[in-house]
Amino acid sequence: MNDRYRANDPLELHTPLCELLGCRYPIVQTAMGWVAGSGLVAATCNAGGFGFLAGATIAPERIEAEILRVKELTGDKPFGLNFHMFQPNAQQLLDLAVRHRVRAVSYGRGPDRKTIARLRNGGIVCMPTVGAVKHALKAIEMGANAVTVQGGEGGGHTGSVPTTVLLPQVLDAVQVPVVAAGGFYDGRGLLAALAFGAQGIAMGTRFLMTRDSGVPAATLQRYLEARDAERIQVSTLVDGMPQRMIPNEVLARLEQASPLRRVLIALGTALQWKAQTGMSSRHAAGVLWRALREDPGSVAQTVMAGNAPLLLQRAMVEGRPEQGVMSAGQVAALIGRLDSCQAVIEGIVAQAVERRAALLQATMA
Repeated sequence: MNDRYRANDPLELHTPLCELLGCRYPIVQTAMGWVAGSGLVAATCNAGGFGFLAGATIAPERIEAEILRVKELTGDKPFGLNFHMFQPNAQQLLDLAVRHRVRAVSYGRGPDRKTIARLRNGGIVCMPTVGAVKHALKAIEMGANAVTVQGGEGGGHTGSVPTTVLLPQVLDAVQVPVVAAGGFYDGRGLLAALAFGAQGIAMGTRFLMTRDSGVPAATLQRYLEARDAERIQVSTLVDGMPQRMIPNEVLARLEQASPLRRVLIALGTALQWKAQTGMSSRHAAGVLWRALREDPGSVAQTVMAGNAPLLLQRAMVEGRPEQGVMSAGQVAALIGRLDSCQAVIEGIVAQAVERRAALLQATMA
């Protein structure tokens, strides 16, 4: 055994991902809409993890201030920025990422090779989130230099393949650093992900359920009350895509509504979201036209997609969980209290080190 190796040394959890992102521990906080603001990102980074700012739901006039606020709160520690290419201000986010030299960007499918090349040429790590092997391969082909792989246990938009099946498939198929997401919340999960061959874990629900998230107390209480993992279900009724969430009054109402009624509800919400974001009618029409051209059957889904942001805002910002959406991974059922990001990360690292030492002792016995 290498003399340098110490089973009880937390620094031995330092993987190449830590070097890539500039963080102490291979623990990533995902860019949850309306949740991952400067406060949560800074708390994560100051605790040794790596946080992504949710640029997709921060108002255009506030996004630069939020970036600067993270820098101020962390003493200029590295952090990331999330964006979607369909945002009206996508170009603004790209410009800010380059100008302020954020360490990494996260995104779904969307950026073209030219956009990704611009980011990478600016020294920015491109780390999209994927839910299938083919999407991981496509992302890398487009220029991504790391991928986050989310299994079906994860919250929000998710697939049907469990992390324990999807993760090894992706690891066998790609040569870039892989971050595991979906079902992680403690040190046992971190150690398991590293054993699979991943270079770290990404968590959303675990960071949402902290004292640093800024989520209103009434909404957090709903999360704490979700003690049955089977009831944290996947539904397509909110925006037409599979989304895992905590059941509530909104979901029950959508389940009882007719398909036409759901689209009408979504259209009304989408128009409110359009007004709030400043999206022009021309931009909105362009999104609908692309949907019609690519798949006529997806128009209803495109309209419904405008449903989610405002419903998330009602729960995550306004503290009205009964009128909004509460995206959550199944691990919400396993989290019984709200700690700080510092306590969460320290606890994960300590447990991972403890379990690793126990495994080494068992194998040497």
